[in-house]
Amino acid sequence: MEINQLRAYDTNNQLSFENIHAPDFVKRYPYIDQVRANKILHGQVSDGGLIYGLDVTCMAWNTVGKHRWLSVLRWPVIRWFADLGYLFFARHRNFISGFFTGKKDLECQACKIKSTD
Repeated sequence: MEINQLRAYDTNNQLSFENIHAPDFVKRYPYIDQVRANKILHGQVSDGGLIYGLDVTCMAWNTVGKHRWLSVLRWPVIRWFADLGYLFFARHRNFISGFFTGKKDLECQACKIKSTD
């Protein structure tokens, strides 16, 4: 849902979303560990550097000009607690999402690859 919301607000096409399970992902991004990327959100900024977790989320929403309040989560003391909360959520995201949606197995519609066969 968040990816779809970001896409809707990204009227200038400044964001790009990648499926880490795409067959050519490793070839296109050899410097990103798929296992780690499955555990924590990764983002690549315009200069090629990588950012992680809530830094990605905050930057993405800032880029589209929405949810500016998220910058509070990057303040020094709050950042530490917010990052712990994010890591907990990331580790248990399927269970947490399933609890709220009632669906046992969640599949990201935005991350599906269309077959070209």
